[in-house]
Amino acid sequence: MIINHNIAALNTYRQLSVNNSLAAKSLEKLSSGLRINRAADDAAGLAISEKMRGQIRGLDKAARNAQDAISLIQTAEGALNETHSILQRMRELAVQAASDTNTESDRAAIQAEINQLKNELTRIADTTEFNTKKLLNGQLARAVTVSGASGDLAGAGVKIDVNPGSQDVGSYTLTVSQYASKAYLGDAGAFVATGVSSDGAIVINGVTINIAQGDTIDVVKDKINAFSSRTGVTAATGGTNGGIQLISSQKGSDQTIQVSGVKNLLKDLGITTDTGTDIGVYSAAGTDAVATLTPQGGGSAINLKAVGNTLSYSVTGLKIDFDVAKEGAPTDSNPDTATIIISPGGQILFHIGANKDQNVALSLDKMDAQSLGVQNIDLTTQTGANNALTTIDNAIAQVSSVRGNLGALQNRLEHTISNLDVAKENITAAESRIRDIDMAKEMMEYTKLSILQQAATAMLSQANQQPQQVLQLLR
Repeated sequence: MIINHNIAALNTYRQLSVNNSLAAKSLEKLSSGLRINRAADDAAGLAISEKMRGQIRGLDKAARNAQDAISLIQTAEGALNETHSILQRMRELAVQAASDTNTESDRAAIQAEINQLKNELTRIADTTEFNTKKLLNGQLARAVTVSGASGDLAGAGVKIDVNPGSQDVGSYTLTVSQYASKAYLGDAGAFVATGVSSDGAIVINGVTINIAQGDTIDVVKDKINAFSSRTGVTAATGGTNGGIQLISSQKGSDQTIQVSGVKNLLKDLGITTDTGTDIGVYSAAGTDAVATLTPQGGGSAINLKAVGNTLSYSVTGLKIDFDVAKEGAPTDSNPDTATIIISPGGQILFHIGANKDQNVALSLDKMDAQSLGVQNIDLTTQTGANNALTTIDNAIAQVSSVRGNLGALQNRLEHTISNLDVAKENITAAESRIRDIDMAKEMMEYTKLSILQQAATAMLSQANQQPQQVLQLLR
């Protein structure tokens, strides 16, 4: 028996200290609801759960970003809805002005409204914004570079304008195998040197022009040109056969010339070689350009739709305008080419993921009157109003393409938000399993430790009593 060292008490005290420490940790877990309160609780679990927490918070913010992106898209789409309404009104006015039941003053009044509508189109494009960011003034449009033009495309003064729309970023080869041409009619026979043989009238595109017996070729030319603003046709003399040649003002298959009149009179003018006194009707039309766009990195060539020398790809809203004096096939009979490089330019990025580079890009065309091609429409003449219908239809199609792309992106973002929410929920559940405490299980552990504390305290008291037994030897 010894009294200097109470080994039983020391052992009991050590066990009591362990129980106290474990009970304190159990109390901490129960009070915080967390299984891991410090790295020492589970070093590996802490690292994994912190990484998951980063993902959870990133997913939550990405969902908010996607919601903000939808709000931006809806702002732009709402403005374009009004742009569509304006274009539909312009088309309505063009149909009205295309009828010759209107007087010049009527068409002037119609043109006054058209001018105001054009100004409003441009104002909407210049002022539509989200969080002070301009949306439709061209700041978010993709940038375009045109280089390496060959053949007639490389001629002096040739101008190539490209509106990329939503066409994919990359380098493309524009191949032109035919340029647009005007409509030509006449110069088929020699003009009578002494002048027209008899009085008569010719009708050009619905406009009646009176011709007098003895009118010289220059007089007839001047009479026709006096009505060119209404007919969309000009007259020239001195052709191969010395007759009158009628030429449409613009190029393209939508440019037509229709002439009717007594055949003898039309023969005098060189419109036809037919003879007789009955009425003859003769017509001609221009042609459109023929071109393709081929990705330089590989891929199928895109057949572009042409209206004159204006090419388009309606799927993406791509539009290419070029002004070339040449008509018909290229001079050397080989296709002319140019390189078109579409770069991101001023696109806007929506970050819709928790990690680096998880974003989608949005580019928006400039949507003012000039970019839509309606800035110069003139409804003061029947021909101008008639031609304006095609121009406005193209503008409507362009806006429809942009709105369609915006709608598709909005639908995509709505699916993105749903996916982000599901991912956040599942990762949160996984993080909870690592980090959170099972309260029922921990209460069982704490209850055990509490009992052990009480038992160890009681046993320490007993152990402290053992040295007192030495006093029995001293009696």
